[in-house]
Amino acid sequence: MNWFQRTKESIADGTTKKELPNVWIKCDHCGEILYKKELEKNLNVCLKCSHHFRVNAKTYIQLILDENSFKPVNKDMLSEDPLEFTDTKKYSDRLRTTIEKTGLKDAIQTGLGLIDGRVTALAVMDFGFIGGSMGSVVGEKISRVTDLAIQNRVPLIIVSASGGARMMEGALSLMQLAKTSAKLSIMHREGLPFISVLTDPTTGGVTASFAMLGDINLAEPGALIGFAGPRVIKEATGKDLPPGFQRAEFLVDHGFVDLIVQRSELKKTISRLLSFMEANTNKNLDLSQIRV
Repeated sequence: MNWFQRTKESIADGTTKKELPNVWIKCDHCGEILYKKELEKNLNVCLKCSHHFRVNAKTYIQLILDENSFKPVNKDMLSEDPLEFTDTKKYSDRLRTTIEKTGLKDAIQTGLGLIDGRVTALAVMDFGFIGGSMGSVVGEKISRVTDLAIQNRVPLIIVSASGGARMMEGALSLMQLAKTSAKLSIMHREGLPFISVLTDPTTGGVTASFAMLGDINLAEPGALIGFAGPRVIKEATGKDLPPGFQRAEFLVDHGFVDLIVQRSELKKTISRLLSFMEANTNKNLDLSQIRV
């Protein structure tokens, strides 16, 4: 239909409207308009200011592990709704719609893989699943993959991206703080390396438990890391907060984070660190020998 044949009705019903592909994105940090394909080639890091956009768990798995080496464990574990919790919608409905939307079963993926040929246990959180919140499944999967690392004497890497404990599960969610911390204390006692990778955001109960317990804590540039948010802290203390408070750079300066690592350097950095920490690990283990 050409322009002269268009009527109010044809415009209103949208029959002649063509949807243009959404190929551009604006950087939240510098305001630059970025071509999505170029951004993806740059690992979702802004080409102008190096702002690290949030990426999903699958991206980190591909980024950190050797190609096609990931062997998932406990992948079909699902959350339940023991409290029959309802806020703006039922928790059971929220779980179902989130699973359908994301294709994930919960907010974390766990398994074994290779980092430059070295067998490593890996857990990666996904902020896209109810804000990466930690419920019973997240805590249980971290506990089980930690057990797997201990049994096979291999390193453990956890990539955190979370708004904190999942309020819909109440005390059951808060119990995961103690459970995951207890498992990691066994890992530490065994002398096995645990590297924690903090991405944007890592907050609440996740920060108060496993995320800050790494033998080495790495962070992506600009990541928000903390327990309570800046607004809550300001209201509680009545004081203005320092510039950059709770960002990765601030935490490095104050000793809470060991190193800030660009996304492009993450695998190389982890591999180099593991080579310094492998004294008590099974360095000759073959991934094919492990049943998961």
